[in-house]
Amino acid sequence: MKKFKTAKESKVSITELMLPSHSNFGGKVHGGHILNLMDQIAFACASKHSQAYCVTASVNRVNFLNPIEVGELVTLKAAINYTGRTSMVVGVRVESENVQTGETKHCNSSYFTMVAKNGEGKNIPVPGLIVEDNQGLRRFARSMERKTSAYDRDTKYSSKKFVAKEYLHLMDAENVKLEVD
Repeated sequence: MKKFKTAKESKVSITELMLPSHSNFGGKVHGGHILNLMDQIAFACASKHSQAYCVTASVNRVNFLNPIEVGELVTLKAAINYTGRTSMVVGVRVESENVQTGETKHCNSSYFTMVAKNGEGKNIPVPGLIVEDNQGLRRFARSMERKTSAYDRDTKYSSKKFVAKEYLHLMDAENVKLEVD
């Protein structure tokens, strides 16, 4: 296995026609179906990069920007944005295309942290990422920032470190009724 790989070596994309069976009660494509497709392509990308079985460790921020209609083509694109020792951040972009008009819409982007596993389910090292341009550097740096922010947020709000009285004044502007001792 290579010690380092480019994002291009692991990049994958899929296109799928959205069928009535993919729709929700509002007649749009169900967000859960799109999330399932996103997880599949993140797995494919991470597995291709690591040459190993991968599992989803976390998903960072999924915003549904535009609805997807039944009959549209949905294209998902995935690339490695960051590599740690045993984990990878896979950037996933979802676009829809109206086949009659040719109009395309950016529907969402998300970041999946995937971890490589061996046959016994233990984490294994992954190849590092060769960053070839400013776009790749921006994506890698953004992933580093997200990782640090998540750690800081988790630590700050852990039950052992959280100090409720420091947040009480923030509740005044929120739709909440506090009945806390």
